[in-house]
Amino acid sequence: MNFLNKYNIEIKNKKLLNTALTHSSYSNEHGGANYERLEFLGDAVLQLITSEYFYKKYDFQEGELSKIRASFVCEEALAQYAKDVGIDKHIKVGNGQIKNINDTIIADTFESVLGAIYLDQGFEVAKKYVLEVLSPYVLEHHVFLGDYKSRLQEMVQTDKKSLEYRLISETGPSHDKTFVFEVVIDGIVYGKGTGKSKKEAEQQAAYNALKKNPKARWK
Repeated sequence: MNFLNKYNIEIKNKKLLNTALTHSSYSNEHGGANYERLEFLGDAVLQLITSEYFYKKYDFQEGELSKIRASFVCEEALAQYAKDVGIDKHIKVGNGQIKNINDTIIADTFESVLGAIYLDQGFEVAKKYVLEVLSPYVLEHHVFLGDYKSRLQEMVQTDKKSLEYRLISETGPSHDKTFVFEVVIDGIVYGKGTGKSKKEAEQQAAYNALKKNPKARWK
């Protein structure tokens, strides 16, 4: 289990790391502890690290800061971070769960491993690790929390602007079409999206529009 080596972290307490990777379905079958207590701790550590990070990075009010933090610590985000680190390849689950290691479990283990890092290495190491994993997504204006159309609609309503999705092209046979949409706000094209359904293409267009304005995404 050397997935933390690339972050220059070596957890000395191997039992602690093993617990951080153990789902309750495995501990129910084999005995021993599972990751739930470490997940609880890791969640609190993550909240503090990300709160401080966004407080210093953005001159936003409390409500906006809460939204931006929520976006980057949601289940979708944590599962992605865990996959980037390589945690997902080491999770131990019971026989009944082995074909269903879903994003909820993977996201939980990002927090439980963080809890283990905090206990074994201290807060500063945990902070450096989190920011190394998370900050690239912030810097590229990544959008988590998948309903991008609703998020864009919320932003546009706040600013009292018009919003329209326009079908640009529709290609392919009836059973395998590809749609291209653009999203237009107050007459200006903000994003374009492609998908195998109209809904997918619209969501992609909204995603691309949201990426253009990091502050507007959390209004």
